[in-house]
Amino acid sequence: MKRSTKKGFTLIELLIVVVIIGILAAIAIPKFAATKEKAYLATVKTDLRNLATAQEGYASNNAGQYFTHTYAAPTDTANGFAPSAGVTITATAATGVNGWSATGSHASAPGHTCGIFVGGATPPTVTGVTLNEGAPACN
Repeated sequence: MKRSTKKGFTLIELLIVVVIIGILAAIAIPKFAATKEKAYLATVKTDLRNLATAQEGYASNNAGQYFTHTYAAPTDTANGFAPSAGVTITATAATGVNGWSATGSHASAPGHTCGIFVGGATPPTVTGVTLNEGAPACN
C-alpha cells in the first residue's frame, strides 16, 4: 500500500487555532485599555504636581514680610506651568487664606477626575477619594 505524502493542516486544526487566538485577544484587549487609562491619569497627576511646583516657586520668590505665601493666579502660565496635551486643569485660589486647589481630567479618560489642594484651600471634590494636602489623587 502506498501512503499519502500530503503535508499541511486540516480545516479543524486551523479553526481551533483561530478560536484560541480569539479567546486570548478577548482577554488581552480590556487589560490593555485599562493600562492606557492609567497612563492618562498618571499624566494628569504629573501635571497637577507640576502646577504645585510652579505655585510654590512663585510663592517662594514673592514671599512677603514674615514669609507669608502669596500664590499666583492658579492658571497663570507665566509661572512656568502649561498642562500636557489632552489635559484640562481647573484651578481656584482660596479666598481669605493662603492656598489653592485644582482639579484635572484627561480627554481620553472620561469620567475620571484628579484633584490637589495646598494651604488653607478647601479640597476639591473627587468622588470616592480622600485628598491629602499636596498629594494629587484620582478616582
